[in-house]
Amino acid sequence: MTTANNNQALNSVLAAIDEINSQDPNHIEFDGKTQPKELAYGQQMTACLQKYWPQANELLQIAVRAQHIKRWHLKRTEFEPGKAGYYKWRIAQGKFHAELTSEIMASHGYSAEDIDKTAAILRKEKLKTNPDTQTLEDVACLVFLQHYFDEFAAKYTEEKIIRIVQLTWNKMSDKGHDIALSLTLPAHLSTIVSKALA
Repeated sequence: MTTANNNQALNSVLAAIDEINSQDPNHIEFDGKTQPKELAYGQQMTACLQKYWPQANELLQIAVRAQHIKRWHLKRTEFEPGKAGYYKWRIAQGKFHAELTSEIMASHGYSAEDIDKTAAILRKEKLKTNPDTQTLEDVACLVFLQHYFDEFAAKYTEEKIIRIVQLTWNKMSDKGHDIALSLTLPAHLSTIVSKALA
């Protein structure tokens, strides 16, 4: 990394991301209290990274915290329904998260090189060849399985959920797979995962 006094810069950037995410009008129950949804999500992402990738570099730490920064700004309903619209929304979100995070990093003294690297991670570039992009994807998949899978699975048929688990699995690394298989999931979710991987 090329910044001086990195710890201070890193902590300031993470705090700025949290400040934006604390404005989320959507709320969820987490840690026994009601919290802005993306604020909780960012902290869940960081907790997962720290637990399984404790040596993660600071650019990856920033990208992981900013994975859903101000996600409510671009609504899914603003894009056409169906798979094509969904992918356009996802790509637009990645670009938006990268741009907003770049602005925050620039205001805290990060170099153009470090900002570009972080933005590339957030845009999910070179998923299978950039280790940091792959780790961000792994963390996002693990946080989904731990915190959001149950609510999500309740909305769809088992067939569709099995397909989604298979697609998610294909995006993860071998390490991500090992961690996912070590998670303690409710029995009905474990059954779905087992069927998906059969």
